[in-house]
Amino acid sequence: MIRMIEGLPSQVVGFEAVGQVESADYENVLDPAVEQALQTHDKLRLLYVLGEEFTGYTGGAMWEDTKLGGEHWRSWEKIAVVTDEAWIGNGVKALGWMIPGQVRVFPTGGLDDAKAWVAE
Repeated sequence: MIRMIEGLPSQVVGFEAVGQVESADYENVLDPAVEQALQTHDKLRLLYVLGEEFTGYTGGAMWEDTKLGGEHWRSWEKIAVVTDEAWIGNGVKALGWMIPGQVRVFPTGGLDDAKAWVAE
């Protein structure tokens, strides 16, 4: 499941992955929130938290994640990924150079730092 993180500046969309993330989470939560934010901002900032409650992605969710990045490739100004999952952090670091905006990975204990960085 993906749930919205409230209380962020309007150009920042924030999400937390909880349990198993499925393609429907992108279709019902993440995609509509990104589309809505793009109606008022040319560039967005993303805060994505994959904390202790996160258990994994389905294949469909991974595909939706890839599609989201491709469809809005030039829309991302900053992306902060908060996780202690090594495979996710390493993947983001390895592929982050492909995204035109800035990308940083923060440990789960650094959530406040991630929020501050993505909002500045």
